[in-house]
Amino acid sequence: MKRAILSILLTVGLFAPVLAQQQPQFSHYGFNGMYLNPAYAGIKAQGEITSLGRYQYLGYSGTFDAGGSPQTYALSASIPVAAIGGGVGLSVFRDKIAESSITNVQISYSKHIKVGDGKLGIGVQGILNHLGKGEYRPADERPDNSVPRNGTDQKLDAGVGVWYESDKLYAGLSANNLLRSEYRFKSVGGENSAKVIGENHAYFTAGYNVDATSSVVVTPTVLVKMVLPGKFGDNDKFSFKNNSYEGGVRATINDKFWGGVAYRYDESITGLLGMSFAKDNALRFGYAFDLIAFNQDARAFSSHEIMLSYRLPKPGMATRPAVRTPRYSF
Repeated sequence: MKRAILSILLTVGLFAPVLAQQQPQFSHYGFNGMYLNPAYAGIKAQGEITSLGRYQYLGYSGTFDAGGSPQTYALSASIPVAAIGGGVGLSVFRDKIAESSITNVQISYSKHIKVGDGKLGIGVQGILNHLGKGEYRPADERPDNSVPRNGTDQKLDAGVGVWYESDKLYAGLSANNLLRSEYRFKSVGGENSAKVIGENHAYFTAGYNVDATSSVVVTPTVLVKMVLPGKFGDNDKFSFKNNSYEGGVRATINDKFWGGVAYRYDESITGLLGMSFAKDNALRFGYAFDLIAFNQDARAFSSHEIMLSYRLPKPGMATRPAVRTPRYSF
């Protein structure tokens, strides 16, 4: 049943419509649950630190104004905390696209509940968004107070999520920017009249581990990203035209080497390679190459992404079990 559900999700992801990127996207989404969902915090029962660097549309440059390749850097960390019955996490990213930049900081807490063979995490997060706008040139030469000019604004926001994790299956659903904050900037007219709405965003992700052999695990994955413009109650709040879909599969050998392919609808085909180092394969390095196969007119040939992560030892692993002898059992 679980395999059938995941197969359906992957099929839907390959044929549904997509809209432009709204928040940073990462090809290593299967390794970066903390960025997607606050309920992921500590769910693996061990601490994790993950860093990502993404250079999107390498070599692309604006034809008449400042612009070019979007660049994104992210760092996330999470750790289980038995005393609070769950885990805590931190995620930070910096995204630069042409004259726009955003720095995002998320602090998360997840409550863990035993469900069947796995755990269900219920998470909340506090968010700080810092937006910056550079100098824009309006198409009309007359001053336009809706066009931002060299300004910044920051607001607090919030997010929620649920995440299920077992040896075979993981799945998560989350939403952020729940407060739908309004950011204001100085405009070409000199007033703080230019504004941007931090729209609600939602993420659904899932993966299923299939033991192909005793040493090879095959993992199909899927990611659905939704932009939810407008206020709750609006008729088109959950319109499918604002969705983005990704699906892929990777094979992992002895928890040490992995490779995979993925497809982002109407944009790219991705190849992933990686390997683990150090004791217990705790240190992981991954590289992703996106071949931009669709709509190349406003994009470049490729995007590149590097991941480096470290998995802390599970609590109690350093303690050797007591050696018992029947001599004192009488």
